[in-house]
Amino acid sequence: MIQITIIQIDNYAPWTVTPMPRGEANLQILQASLYAELQRMFSDRKGIVFYTRFDNLIAVTNGIGVEEHKEIQEAISSRFPVTVSFGIACAENAMLAQELASRALQRLGSSRDPRRKEVIAVHSLAEDGYVQIAHLDINGITGTYTDKKPIYENYVLVNKVLNGLIDALAEKNSLVFFIGGDNYMSVCNGMKKEDFDDVIEHIEELYGVELKVGIGIAKNADRASRLSSFALERIREGIADKIEVLSDIEEVLTKI
Repeated sequence: MIQITIIQIDNYAPWTVTPMPRGEANLQILQASLYAELQRMFSDRKGIVFYTRFDNLIAVTNGIGVEEHKEIQEAISSRFPVTVSFGIACAENAMLAQELASRALQRLGSSRDPRRKEVIAVHSLAEDGYVQIAHLDINGITGTYTDKKPIYENYVLVNKVLNGLIDALAEKNSLVFFIGGDNYMSVCNGMKKEDFDDVIEHIEELYGVELKVGIGIAKNADRASRLSSFALERIREGIADKIEVLSDIEEVLTKI
């Protein structure tokens, strides 16, 4: 089972225009600072946060309980002019877990309802389970794009690949996020090596780029993401082929 926490800024859209529209640069600073602080606090508890729309974020939170979520809420409200609410759920895969967490939070009211503030909606917690994270990287982009093409063309390419990955991985009940440069991370419990072979082949056909994939499996998101990066580095060093798996959990590893 994987545990997902949906993070939502309370009443954010009305706040941005009250008493008058706030400067966009200031809003961008707020969103970036809030993301950084949430990332720090969840990672201190062995989780990891991925941004989506910035007013909504998704965290992988295996091993993080309700009281720890409350501590994070309280810290945010003391340091920022906004508050956050959480929806928490676990499931066999990340796609279903985020759906359940989203619905649990939505049942408590609209994101624009000022009465819904700093709530924690718990559908379910993962008493036991694991986190599987894949770190995906585009092969050779520095030599073919970064050092030769205009910056915006680079930006367009990595976003096209992201959109292709979103569609392909959604079919595998997995989530994927852009994490900078030409790198992506997928929360992919239940996926096997052959599933990633299918995804890589699909992306290559669509965009003419090749991917390498490091997969990490562990009891928490922090360790799984680290293992995925170590696995990717083994590919870069030529120790492994285009897909490499490192796991702390042998019984899961045998099923990949």
